[in-house]
Amino acid sequence: MTTAGMLAAALLLDAVFGEPKWLWSRVTHPAVLMGRLVGFLDRKLNTGPSRRAKGVLAAAALVLAGFIAGKLLALPGTLVEILVAAILIAQRSLTEHVAAVANGLRRSLKEGRRAVAMIVSRDTEAMTAPQAARSAIESGAENLSDGVIAPAFWFLIAGLPGLIIYKMVNTADSMIGYRNKRYEDFGWASARLDDLLNLIPARLTGLLIAAAGGQLRHWRAIAEDARKHRSPNAGWPEAAMARALDASLAGPRSYDGEMRDFAWVHARGAKSASAETITRSVALLWQTWALAMALTVAIAAVF
Repeated sequence: MTTAGMLAAALLLDAVFGEPKWLWSRVTHPAVLMGRLVGFLDRKLNTGPSRRAKGVLAAAALVLAGFIAGKLLALPGTLVEILVAAILIAQRSLTEHVAAVANGLRRSLKEGRRAVAMIVSRDTEAMTAPQAARSAIESGAENLSDGVIAPAFWFLIAGLPGLIIYKMVNTADSMIGYRNKRYEDFGWASARLDDLLNLIPARLTGLLIAAAGGQLRHWRAIAEDARKHRSPNAGWPEAAMARALDASLAGPRSYDGEMRDFAWVHARGAKSASAETITRSVALLWQTWALAMALTVAIAAVF
């Protein structure tokens, strides 16, 4: 079976089964193992002088570990490769977490805040309902790239080693890729490597969302909005999602009690996002997944 064929099977398995609780309550999820490795490197290397150099060493160790793990897991053959890829692609769990915010907001603002706190790192205690809704939509768009399209892209390019290396680096970025006193130097290499690995997938995700949402004619405006985003990559799927929903995303938000004045993405869109807007975004996440699946099947058929 071709790599594209294996990817199509993995995408379908993830969409059907997601993250079964009965399994991961008994067995440690690979993402947790990756997090433990990052935590180990953080504890052992993020001390004393030369922290940037040590961070480069940590990033190199993660890439090497991902390559070795990918090669070893590919040895048993196609079925294991498909299963591992399905485990490391997160379409269904992503849409479930985003939809949970809509369901929470329909019950109460408190429930909505509790649900959105599960998927974002910003302060949620004082969020209004539109702020919680926007946060969920932004997280869905960004994580469609990080959790679905980018892993699929690197699997197509470099097989299981490529996928696992990507997940290793992305996990590191989410844990140590912060511009604060502790991680500004040590997390620099992992953050920059994550930016590089997401350079193409983020733009591809934006393109797929725009296509699924009938917004390709606005691609120039989407690109302009994406470049206003604080992240070199996250702005692309968010700008495409904002345009498809005609909703403003990003904008000012609070981290660790400090308000940060980030630019709006699609500033002319509606700022009154709601549970219904989240539901529409979830539908678009699945439409984008379907388009990605169709492209994968087409690649498999051609090659």
